[in-house]
Amino acid sequence: MEQILSLIGQYGYLAVFFGVMLESMGVPLPGETILIAAGVMVQRGHLDLGDAIFFGTLGAVAGDQIGYWIGRKGGRPFVLRWGRHVFFTPERLGRTETFFARHGGKAVFLARFVAGLRVFGALVAGISRMPWRGFLFYNALGGAAWATAAIAAGYLLGSSLSLLERWTGLTTELLLLLLLAIVAASYLAWHRAASRWKRP
Repeated sequence: MEQILSLIGQYGYLAVFFGVMLESMGVPLPGETILIAAGVMVQRGHLDLGDAIFFGTLGAVAGDQIGYWIGRKGGRPFVLRWGRHVFFTPERLGRTETFFARHGGKAVFLARFVAGLRVFGALVAGISRMPWRGFLFYNALGGAAWATAAIAAGYLLGSSLSLLERWTGLTTELLLLLLLAIVAASYLAWHRAASRWKRP
């Protein structure tokens, strides 16, 4: 974590953007940790919260777009040929394809919050020839939610770096669950209020 903090301290938003973009393209880099570190730097006053989320989201979306088109143009043989250099084995490809076949467009969003799927999800979406507009929609939605959750985790827990390092890898999942709980509670409250208003 300290090395990543130092890198972001030196290169700022460029480190956030390119680190996340490369992971999203299929390069096994710690994109989530980079975003959490960016949140720590926001908490320390070195980065702006809005800008950090913007560049994190932009990196996620841009990298996924590149990965998507690599998968779409190169196809399964290309990914299998070169994927072994980044530990993308036929077994991992098969599991990822099964996940995407089961969940469709939602898989693009959900993959953002699962480390292995996050790295290779865009490639598989391209291989499966998922419609680009649908991919872009779920890609942008997932990228924004993931970047916001990870940076928020770093910001909120930045003063306890040892605790943060221990929970890295789980923070965004926990924040996603919290976000879903808030959305569900808000919907239920709105639905109850609307039902009462409609009563004669």
